[in-house]
This record gives sequence, C-alpha cells and structure tokens, in this order.
Amino acid sequence: MSIRLSAPRVLGLAALVLSAACERDTSSLEPAPFPSTATVFDDAFAAGLQFQAFGGSKTDALSTDATVKRSGSASLKATVPAPGNASGGYAGGAFVSTVARDLTGYNALTFWVKASIAAKLDVAGLGNDNTGTSRFSAERTQIDVSPTWTKVTLPIPLASKLPAEKGLFFFAEGPENGAGYDLWFDDIKFENLTDLGTLSPAIPTQSLTQEVGGVINVTGATVKYSTGGGEATMAVSANYFTFVSSAPTVATVNDVGAITAVGVGTASITARLGDTPASGTITLRTATAPTAAAPTPTRAAGDVISLFSNAYTNVPVDTWSAGFDQADVADVNIAGNATKKYTNLVFSAAEFISTKVNATAMTHLHMDVYVYDAASFKVKLVDFGANNAFGGGDDSEHELTLTPTTSPAVVANAWNSFDIPLSAFAGLTNRAHLAQLILLASSPTVYLDNIYFYKVPAPPAPTAPVTAAPAPTRSASSVISLFSNAYTNRAVGTWSADWDQADVADVKVGTDDVKRYTNLVFAGVEFITPQVNATALTGLHIDLWTPDATVAPAEFKVKLVDIGADGAFGGGNDKEHEISITRANTASFTTGTWISLDLPFSSFTGLTTRGNLAQLIISGTLRTVYLDNVYFYGPDAPPPTVPTTAAPTPTFAANNVISLFSNAYTNSAVNTWSADWDQADVADIKVANDDVKRYTNVVFAGIEFTSTQVNATAFTHFSMDIWTPNATTAGKVFRVKLVDFGANGAFAGGDDTEHEITLTGTSTPALGTGSWTRLSIPFTALPGLQARAHLAQLIFSGDLQTFYIDNVLFYR
Repeated sequence: MSIRLSAPRVLGLAALVLSAACERDTSSLEPAPFPSTATVFDDAFAAGLQFQAFGGSKTDALSTDATVKRSGSASLKATVPAPGNASGGYAGGAFVSTVARDLTGYNALTFWVKASIAAKLDVAGLGNDNTGTSRFSAERTQIDVSPTWTKVTLPIPLASKLPAEKGLFFFAEGPENGAGYDLWFDDIKFENLTDLGTLSPAIPTQSLTQEVGGVINVTGATVKYSTGGGEATMAVSANYFTFVSSAPTVATVNDVGAITAVGVGTASITARLGDTPASGTITLRTATAPTAAAPTPTRAAGDVISLFSNAYTNVPVDTWSAGFDQADVADVNIAGNATKKYTNLVFSAAEFISTKVNATAMTHLHMDVYVYDAASFKVKLVDFGANNAFGGGDDSEHELTLTPTTSPAVVANAWNSFDIPLSAFAGLTNRAHLAQLILLASSPTVYLDNIYFYKVPAPPAPTAPVTAAPAPTRSASSVISLFSNAYTNRAVGTWSADWDQADVADVKVGTDDVKRYTNLVFAGVEFITPQVNATALTGLHIDLWTPDATVAPAEFKVKLVDIGADGAFGGGNDKEHEISITRANTASFTTGTWISLDLPFSSFTGLTTRGNLAQLIISGTLRTVYLDNVYFYGPDAPPPTVPTTAAPTPTFAANNVISLFSNAYTNSAVNTWSADWDQADVADIKVANDDVKRYTNVVFAGIEFTSTQVNATAFTHFSMDIWTPNATTAGKVFRVKLVDFGANGAFAGGDDTEHEITLTGTSTPALGTGSWTRLSIPFTALPGLQARAHLAQLIFSGDLQTFYIDNVLFYR
C-alpha cells in the first residue's frame, strides 16, 4: 500500500495542436532533460514526491512534525512501532518521484536524523523506487542515531548512471530492544560534496561453478567510504559497475552483472566503478550438463519406497520445491530418463506431507546426485511425528554433510550414487512419518534421480556350514572321542544303523571332517564293540549345525543307551534316556550357525549306568543336520606344576654360541644365579635327566657374571627356554633385562648401558603356560643396550613367581 504525503499531483502535459500546414518535424529533437532538483524534503516534500510504505510496515508511521525540527518549520517524524503492533511490524518505505530526476550532477545524498533514544537505523539508501525492479539501489545499514541531530552522508556510487532516477530515498527501521520509538528526518537532499573523498568499490572474491548456458548474477557489491566517524560501507547494485571477463569464450558478463557461461573452462570476472578498479575477483568454472543418465537401480521393488525414479512406482510428493526454499526446479530428460534439475540452489525442500513415508522397516536412503561443485552437499530428513504436524512437539530431524573426504564422498561432474544408512541420521529418532527432504549444496546446479528408501534384504539362509565347528579345547586326557579331528577317536560300528531312517555322508567343511545327515527321522550311531565306559566322565559334547527352522516347535533329540554289564541289547539291565533341545531350553539353538551342546549326564536321569554305553540316537524335527566333535568328557586334569619333559635341545653351532647355562654347550662362568640383592629363590633340578634352574618366590632375580663379563658384540640374539605353571594371559608380564658395565668393567662407572624388554602372552616372542617356550630376543629389540662388550647382569622380574629356565645363551 502507498501513502501520498503533501505531494501535489503532476498533471499531464497539454497537447498543442497545429494545423497541418504549420506541422513541425520532430525527428531530430533530443529528449527533454529530467529535472535535477536536489531537495527531497525541506519543511515539506518536494513537488511530485510520494512516500510509498513497504509491505508489512506500519503504513501511517510517517508524518510531518512542526515541533521537532533541525531547521525551517518542520521535519519528518517516523513512529517505529513496538513489537506486536497490529498496524505493522516496522516503519519504512520509499520516497519516489513521479517524474524522474537527473542526479548526474551530485555525488551524495545527505540527510539529518535524530531519535528519541540511542539506536541503530536498520537501513537507509537511495535508488529504490519500490517497483521491485530498481536498478541502481545503494544502501547503508546499522546507522547510529541519537537524541542529537546527526548528518548522514550516502555517496552516489557512480552519478553518471542516474540521469533518470525515481527512487530518491528509502529507510526501514524496527523496534529497538523490544520497544518502539520515534525517528526524525530533516533536510534530505542531494549534494555535490567537495570533501567526500575517494570511494573504494569491491565485488566479492568467490569461486563459482555454472553449467554452460546458465546465468549467475553478481551480488554482494559494496562501496567503502570515509565518514566523520571513520569508515562506512554501502551495499550497492551491480548495475553501477562495468564488468570484464578474462575469457569471453568461457563466460560473458553484461552491464547489469549477469554472468553467462558460454563454454567449458575457467574465467575470471573483474569490475570497475567508473574509472576506479574494484577489488575482488569472481572465478567461474563452467561445465557441461550430464549426457548419460544416472545408473538404473537394481533393488527389488518390494524392498523400496520411491520418491522419484523411473525404475519404481513413486509415492506422491506434494512439491519438489516448497514455497519457503531458495531454488528453482525443473523436470528434464537425460538420455531418456526423467531427472530433477535444480538451479540457483541455496537450499531445496521436497515435501510429501499429504502422503508421509513410513520408513521404519527401511535401512537406507538412496540418491543419485550430479553436481559441478563437490565442496559440500547436505541432506536433511524431517519426521513430523505421530501427530503428523510440523512443529507439533514430536518432530525429529537430522542433517548429514557430505564432502569429497566423507564416506560416501562427493565427486564433481559425475553421477554420485549415495547409499546412506538411515542409522547415520542419528537425530532422526522416528522414521514412521517422514515428510520433508531438504538439500543444501555448494553447487548452484544439481541433478537428482532415483531418490528412494530401501531395506537390505536378509541374506538367504545358508544350506550348509562354510566354517568349521569351534575347535575343542578340552585336554585329550579327559575325553573319549567318537568323532573329532582334535582327538584320537574310538571305533564306531556305524553312524547310521540299518534300522534307522536317515542318510549320512562324510563331508569336509574347510579342512575339517564333518558328518552330514539328511532325510533324518532318527539316526542310530552304534559303538557296541568296543562299548564306552563313561563312568568317570561327566557329559556328552556335540557340535550341531542345521539349515532347518529352530523356532518352536522345532527340537533336536539325543538319546544315550547303556546295554549293561552283559553287553547285550534287551538283556534286562539296559538303561537309556533321551533329552530334547529346543529354543526354550537352549538359547543357542539357532539356524545357520554351529551350536555347541554340552549335555551333562545328570540331565540323562534314566541313564543310571554308563559303563557300557553302546548307542547314540538322534531324532526330532530337523531333517538336515551336520555333526562334529562328538565326544564324552570329564573334568580336565589340573595343569602341571612342573615340567615333565626337557626343553628342546638347541641346534646352534657351538662356535656361534656363548652359553651361560645349557647341557648342550660349554658354559661361561657365572658368579651367581641369585644375587644377594634380589628377591628370589633358585634351585638346580633335573627334568628328564636335563639340568634346569628353578626359580620360586620371584619378585626379581639377578644373575651376575661380573668376573667373566661377556663380549657379545659379534652376536645378534639372546635366547633362553622358560617353563612356568603361572598364568600368562590377562595382562601378566615377564621382564628380561641385560646390563653392560662398559669399558671400565664396573657397575655404575658412568658408562653402563641396559635395556629391559617386557614379554606377554601376545608379545613376540610370546609367553605360554605349562609348556617350554623359547624366548629368542634380537639385540635390535634392546636399543638401550648401546654396548655389548661387557655384559655382566641378567635380571628377571614381572608376574611369574615360579618358572624354570634352560639353555640361557647368546648366539649369532
């Protein structure tokens, strides 16, 4: 709505009609010049001037005030409304002349302003004629105002551009600190100032990408100038500038700052304001539109909810460019394939509010995306929640940023097939009412295709195992095995008795032997000669694999039969019991995985004797089963506390060894195997006729050979064999330290060097429990041992309180 204040109407010109005989030739006449009146407001509006209030503003905000004035008889008063004012949210509008003015003779617009409070005027400027098509606007923001009259100068960026301008002045101001207030303007006029100084024009320095044939308008041009309080910057129209392209075959630019991509390559756009070069350069990279369609999707339609794709039936989408977004969208055809093309993209919003998407069962979002600038591509999903309303309190959303270094990565000038797990949208706590897909991109042009949600189908159930059953770890001494590669097996008469209903075959899973049963109703495994005496044992172990369903009422039955002391079926003393394995009593009873069953004999309550076990019978609902590691077991024997076999005899040539302790070599003299300063007990013992050192109660043990120090300069390794009953897992350590006394041969003589290495159950070399372990340590692993010509001490410490050592030596 526009308001006319004290502006007299300008009537149309009277036509002068002459007779034909006196008619004048007007073809060579120049257009009449426009008036160059300087005044906009001085006690009253200049003739032919209108105030046109901006949309949404308080339309009656402006009035003349004869009480408050800087000079003359009146000023203009602007009443800035408080927040929530029903008549408008701010004060503002344009001062428009009904007849254009010639402003080429001026270099500035000036005005005086004061306010009822100290505030910042949001914006004031010139060149806005309130038509929406103003070509030469220039404005300054955040202008300081106060209760004292202040003169404000707004330079005209290039006066030669304004021979016919109707937009003489404009302003806009909203509440300050949550309250309205009053502004006054006076003496608004154009001037030709002699002290204005030099203007500093600029265009933004930026890198842009555009498709050949596309247009980008230069925005963000500014002019900086000096004011009484320092410097000020005005945002100005690009139309004031003259632009130059470094490569007109790549990009052209016209006099209004519209850059058109005309060929493939890179062009630099620079500008000048009149004769003054502007700082800043726009670098434009151009590219051609895709000629190949996005890849055709191959996912099954039943696993997809499609928003846009030729490959599927799409759910309804209300809009691909909502009214609140900043993008233009068009449907284009690329190699016969429908595609969405976004241009001038800042952010786009696709809405499917009428038919929201329930993606609860989906696992991924797929998009095929083609961009010219890969720096950033953002994807946001918004769920409106169960109340189906935006902002209803149960909305959830999440935005992902993809770049050339993310996974998935963005690549320019190629189709990007993004398969994004919905789990990556961590803030999207609900997916049952998806209603918006919002995209933000560094590329102003984006092509989209094949936008759909999908689920990864469950892999088909395997029909046979591809990995072997877990290797048994029980000691062989506690096992009687019927079938296992890990043990020596007892004789079994048959794995499918002639009276059963099953087919059995020996198969390999990897390198492991396995029994495969098919067409299973019941299968009889007989080991009558010899029978198994499991009296001292505690249970039966079976590794089972099946492709069949294992949910209720599925079951797998195991029966054991003892034929008694007479060794005959039906002899009157037979005992048997059958147990049933189901999902209810065995959580691991599942399809397609090895199930390790440890069945204690206490579960076979009817099996009151186990001295003459002769049959194992399997049955149930499973028609195909694979069996491995079928054995009876008892408690493992306690681990040994002392070695019963000697350490392996070293095979190094004697001339390549300096031995401290070994039956295989002549040993160098050692002063002590437990120094008086250590905390350990040592004893010489025999293990299978081999001499061994046994250490007990060890905190640290010191071995000294100070009288006959070892020169190991020419040697490469230290080696020893160790046996311990102590645990070597769960962080347990054993430390070995070597100490060289240096050339002076004295401890702490100033040239000592040493290094300690820490060994564990997972180090190299690794410790072990209950077996001999050879620790072969290269000197390169002891960097702190900088000399080896006067080795004099070997120190053990760590968590092993008891250990046995043998074959302690240096070798090369």
